Amino acid sequence: MSQTTDTEDEADASSGETESLTLVQAVRDGLQTEMARDDRVIVMGEDVGENGGVFRATEGLIDEFGEDRVVDTPLAESGIVGTAIGMAAYGLRPVPEIQFMGFIYPAFDQIVSHAARLRTRSRGEFTCPLVVRAPYGGGIRAPEHHSESKEAFFVHEPGLKVVIPSTPYDTKGLLASAIRDPDPVIFLEPKLIYRAFREEVPADDYTVPLGEAAVRREGEDVSVFTWGAMTRPTMEAAENLAGEIDVEVVDLRTLSPLDEEAIVESFKKTGRAAVVHEAPKTGGLAGEITATIQEEALLYQEAPIERITGFDVPYPLYALEDYYLPEPERIEDGIRDAFEF
Repeated sequence: MSQTTDTEDEADASSGETESLTLVQAVRDGLQTEMARDDRVIVMGEDVGENGGVFRATEGLIDEFGEDRVVDTPLAESGIVGTAIGMAAYGLRPVPEIQFMGFIYPAFDQIVSHAARLRTRSRGEFTCPLVVRAPYGGGIRAPEHHSESKEAFFVHEPGLKVVIPSTPYDTKGLLASAIRDPDPVIFLEPKLIYRAFREEVPADDYTVPLGEAAVRREGEDVSVFTWGAMTRPTMEAAENLAGEIDVEVVDLRTLSPLDEEAIVESFKKTGRAAVVHEAPKTGGLAGEITATIQEEALLYQEAPIERITGFDVPYPLYALEDYYLPEPERIEDGIRDAFEF
């Protein structure tokens, strides 16, 4: 099989050619690039072949790579992921797709009991280089099982990496890093912004490192930590407050491992913080980020850390969806509370 080494340096997209892509197109481009680069990469899942996936993220891949590398599966998430784990253990790099995050629960046992533990269980004899892709989050007027934001479930499990991009550029680069990683990665794609905007993305092979946050907006007054689809309303809120409060926005991008250094560095500069995510508040990542700040930068803290999140209720039907999801006005209120304390 043709392949490049998994440890090669990050590519610099040296040709300079770019494409204007949406986030879902960047997913497809990232898959195509990695499949062309490495024969071990296998895409699999429900309707990923001829139909191109429920969101068309795999459209055309079966024509280019054939049905041996783009595999339509039965509607059985546990079987999809369990099969992928076996493939990974024997040297392939499968990328199973779960159609919606709310459908991932049948595969939870396979992910937590086997994928996350294969390296330690075998004392390093086996690794599990697979990437479980799943569209996550709300905002598209879908039923509750199609709108889940349960990233905290997987962050809690040692042995898993959890990645959530917020831009097309990061999507392609983070997906490449995830596929090349020797251990399992949960790659959650914010479907609310699948087609919300375009960005110039290098046509060449490149990576974005896992575990590194990105400062989307520098500021001096309040640090706001967020990821995925919530990055856009957070940026809008920060711009709306620009004449009043100087807000720094940090897009975490990878939730496990968490970039604690970036979190602490930003907080030490501002002394005030808010965390924005669409998952429910209780047990969400905002609590973990708050604990990290208080453990590492308590003496810099000027105000309680605000959690601007979804509510502790089952995901609502679409009539209440806009109320449930953090939107710029609610984010602005939380930032003001942190600033004015």
